[in-house]
Amino acid sequence: MDNSETVPSDADQTKNGHNASNRRESFSSQNSQTAKEFIESQMQLEADAREILPYSFDSCTKDLGPLRQTLYACLTCNPPPKTADVPHTAAGVCYSCSIACHGEHTLVELFNKRNFVCDCGTTRVPSSAPCTLRNDPKTGAKGVHSEEPHPENKYNQNFQNKFCGCSEDYNAEEEKGTMFQCLGLGTVESGGCGEDWWHPECLIGLPRDWYKEFKKNAGGNGQIGDDEETPLPPGFPGEDDFETFLCYKCVASNPWLKRYVGTVGFLPPVYKEGGLPKTTGPAPDTTTTDVTEEQTTNPKKRKVEDEEEGEPTTKRTKEDTENPLSDSKPEPNSAPKEEPNQLPSLNNKHDSLPDTVPSSTFSLFLKEDFRDHFCRCRDCYPNLSPHIQLREEEETYEPPLSEDGEANGGGSTGTGSLLDRGEAALSNIDRVRAIEGAMVYNHLRDKVKEFLKPFAETGKPVGAEDIKAYFEKLRGDEQHIRDAAGQASAVSGKDDDNDNDEGNGRREQNGMYKNNPSFRE
Repeated sequence: MDNSETVPSDADQTKNGHNASNRRESFSSQNSQTAKEFIESQMQLEADAREILPYSFDSCTKDLGPLRQTLYACLTCNPPPKTADVPHTAAGVCYSCSIACHGEHTLVELFNKRNFVCDCGTTRVPSSAPCTLRNDPKTGAKGVHSEEPHPENKYNQNFQNKFCGCSEDYNAEEEKGTMFQCLGLGTVESGGCGEDWWHPECLIGLPRDWYKEFKKNAGGNGQIGDDEETPLPPGFPGEDDFETFLCYKCVASNPWLKRYVGTVGFLPPVYKEGGLPKTTGPAPDTTTTDVTEEQTTNPKKRKVEDEEEGEPTTKRTKEDTENPLSDSKPEPNSAPKEEPNQLPSLNNKHDSLPDTVPSSTFSLFLKEDFRDHFCRCRDCYPNLSPHIQLREEEETYEPPLSEDGEANGGGSTGTGSLLDRGEAALSNIDRVRAIEGAMVYNHLRDKVKEFLKPFAETGKPVGAEDIKAYFEKLRGDEQHIRDAAGQASAVSGKDDDNDNDEGNGRREQNGMYKNNPSFRE
């Protein structure tokens, strides 16, 4: 191979020069945009940022005590162990700390966890990553580390980026379909799941890739496209049929719940092996043999059958149904007679619950009004009392919303638009300089708006030469350029009024901009 260089001819150089010029012009035209388009794109970027991170992140939630709040696990500070036998210190940080203190780390969003205090700045997180949102209580200096964590915080496998009964690592780029979060009654220590997230197929005993066979049977290739969602597996309740659910681990750790399966406010059992019971075929085994599965999951039918064996039932009005102590409609203007010894039976909802429950392992799916149907008598309430999520709808803490135009709501100079950052910078200097700076800024802003207005109205792209010429006029450089051109022409013996000397103009501009990096193209 000949390693000698080939010197291009004058024609080649001219051609290459034209090609380079054409490429520059093409690149300039591709990357130019109108003033209107630029402003709209900036506004859209800020709107997108506020949608993704809508809340202010200038305050850690640790001082607020235990909360139900959105948590994040930092895999950079607390990497998961490579094997299960290696000890691991789990930690969860609040929304604000995930951005302000761990913004450049690898994070896993855990969504809501109850009764949790932020671990940022405690011994659960390396001291090299302090909480920058809190001050040291002893010194008052910004930044806290090595504090004692809240002893009542509970952790599960989610803090290691593992989810569901399959303990699979979560990959947001590859995960398809919907995962459901258990309402969570028990901690891992008590046999529960700790508000874990579950794949529908794992709740009913199907493999993770069950849909491949399903797609093949439907005439497909067994693959899920990028824009396709994995369907819910057969035997799993429809998403509109339930509000939330309790996984089989939490049900097993709270066996008193099993009597509610299939009653008002609760779906039939969703078995760990098989999902919802089929309408045909043999019923699964129960703890006793004298009650069929149909009776267990349909207490209303069972009650009607019991009544048919005794006295025949009569039609009742709505008022009769709401007042079970009265066999007939009360007379007008007369109060219904109530027997004191029968009043407690109004709260004894457990009397209408089935006496037997399925013996197989199952999850309990709850309808929207499920809380209204728990028995709260003095015998049943102790089971219900420790679980506020069963008694009333929980409130989840949310930080204050960021103000429009401020990506962080705190006026930080690290984020937000250029205007926001400029205003934040002015707030950090003395009053006199701030006023002077504001006056200069307002003057410049008005001038720039005046310059951009015709471009925005006509839709003409703003070119580099337009901006350069404008700022030359704004700074008064135009006269300096003319003076420099005249001096150069006098030295070279050429007429300084000869505006048609293209080479002279290029040479003068090159001389002016050569040693000024801020003007290099």
